[in-house]
Amino acid sequence: MTPWLHLIGVGADGVEGLTPAARGVLAQARVVFGGARHLSLLAPLLRGLTVPWPSPIADGVAQVIARRGEPVVVLASGDPFLFGIGGTLAAHVPASEMVCLPAPSSAALACARLGWAQQDVRVLSVCGRPMAALTPALQPGARLLVLSADGGTPGALAAWLTERGFGPSTLHVFEALGGPEERAVTVTASDGQPPCAALNLVAVEVRADSTARVLPLAAGLDDDWFEHDGQITKREIRAVTLSSLAPFRGGVLWDVGSGSGSVAIEWMLRHPSCRAVAIERDPARAARIGRNAAALGVPALAVANAAAPDGLGGLPSPDAVFVGGGVSRAGVLDAAWEALRPGGRCVANAVTLEGEAALIGIHTARGGTLLRLGVERLGPVGGLHAFRPAMTVTQWVAIKP
Repeated sequence: MTPWLHLIGVGADGVEGLTPAARGVLAQARVVFGGARHLSLLAPLLRGLTVPWPSPIADGVAQVIARRGEPVVVLASGDPFLFGIGGTLAAHVPASEMVCLPAPSSAALACARLGWAQQDVRVLSVCGRPMAALTPALQPGARLLVLSADGGTPGALAAWLTERGFGPSTLHVFEALGGPEERAVTVTASDGQPPCAALNLVAVEVRADSTARVLPLAAGLDDDWFEHDGQITKREIRAVTLSSLAPFRGGVLWDVGSGSGSVAIEWMLRHPSCRAVAIERDPARAARIGRNAAALGVPALAVANAAAPDGLGGLPSPDAVFVGGGVSRAGVLDAAWEALRPGGRCVANAVTLEGEAALIGIHTARGGTLLRLGVERLGPVGGLHAFRPAMTVTQWVAIKP
């Protein structure tokens, strides 16, 4: 089909920044969708029907699709495919039916102003997203570009960083990048940042003080990173468990009998696209999982306050399942196995004889591997020291054909 949908990136310089190709498309468009600011900036060139982008965004997508085949233009800030409407529309309109004419993104402009190599910078957004999602990116020496929600975002970001021990970080606050009113202010996070123009971006050079807790990049976080009541897969066992689960980009995990949520949280920390559902029947623990997820930078973790196997219905199909609690409960392992997609992994840990018996039974029925994991930790014996063994863990790992 001949492309009918054009996505045009608009800079803060408005009409002046448009290419001849973009001007030609606008002249032919029967209808132009865009935010009020974009429509105002390009008003001198618009000839067709103009439609302010509605809320919720899904209503606007439906209106665009309803005009399939007509010359339609959708306006967006900078590059429509950088945290913009482009990705949303691409889920509904084939790439062969659209043409994108981007303007320089705010990320590209900020890097140009700072002399930063864009491939070494991580771009994040707090537009409709919690600040906590930035946590995994807070690595000393990292360079971040944070897309702001409004004029209060830089100040809120400065306070949030300072509270977490990243007060020495440098913040470059850019307003109206690429436009005639462009302005830049550089501050230290601990000094704070007053409100600024609503259209802004914050470039962060991450620095930590002695109180900062930098999230390690390795699997197997210390247990004290998590709030828990003792029901937690311990650090050493968790590291092996994550290795057995083999997280991959975009993978969906069920963490059954989640306890503190440690395995689900670490699964999501492996890659920003990883998703997980923590299934926990105890309401207090389920609430605790949510707090842990927010504190460790994966607030998108889904928590199902339900008991397995009955509570597993209706959840997104998993690529991997970890059963850390309720291994010996009738039907739990079978339900987890049946829910798995072909090629998916099932990992289950047990410390009791009943749990081990259940793992031996499913190993006989489904195959896979069984191993025992033992850990000994140094502790005091009077005035001396000795290694004390922790409870031995039996682990079953299998891949569904």
